Amino acid sequence: MRQIAKDFGISESCLHRWMRQASIDEGEVEGLSSTERDELREARKRVRLLEQENYILRRAAAYLSRDVLPK
Repeated sequence: MRQIAKDFGISESCLHRWMRQASIDEGEVEGLSSTERDELREARKRVRLLEQENYILRRAAAYLSRDVLPK
């Protein structure tokens, strides 16, 4: 493995991670496949965006309602 990593110009640990991920993708080992990992990353991005939008909308509603509500 050391020689293969050297031939590719990468670290041995990087090659090991690639091989482990390939085993997961092929169903030989338990874990998140590359597709599942990508979907999870996209879902987390979407959740962050929705949380930001929700925060902005709450702030806007509070700002706009300050003139409407009696003090």
